[in-house]
Amino acid sequence: MRNFDLAPLYRATVGFDQIADLLDRVMASDMSQPSYPPYNIEKTDDDAYRISIAVAGFSADDLTVEVKDGALVVSARKSEDDESERTYLHRGIATRAFERRFQLADHVRVTGASHADGMLHVDLVREVPEALKPRRIAIASADAAREQDVIDAEKVN
Repeated sequence: MRNFDLAPLYRATVGFDQIADLLDRVMASDMSQPSYPPYNIEKTDDDAYRISIAVAGFSADDLTVEVKDGALVVSARKSEDDESERTYLHRGIATRAFERRFQLADHVRVTGASHADGMLHVDLVREVPEALKPRRIAIASADAAREQDVIDAEKVN
């Protein structure tokens, strides 16, 4: 496991402690994260993403998709009723309970989820608010600024 010293980051920046905390969480959970179930993360557009999780053996009722504390949490629990009625000679399809967490960036929201052909697809989109988008500021000439000052002064009097 790699160790990163984030002390220089803390000394030279203000307000970036969330990034450092995120790096710490990712590095800590990377080793402990189970590989079941397998998943893909794909970029479907400039600001759109899709997480696809292989959930063979689970119905849509067995799956839960939630967003809480800035993370997407996908979990599954197979109901006990289905398993008690069956006798398996070989059981190769894992239907054990799981929980997968995906940390979401700012302004990323879940737009929908679908379950088809043993795959759970969760669609996400990044929506940057208008206040954070770049905007062009008009530059007034010196004459226009003087005229505006005269108009403002007349309003006061």
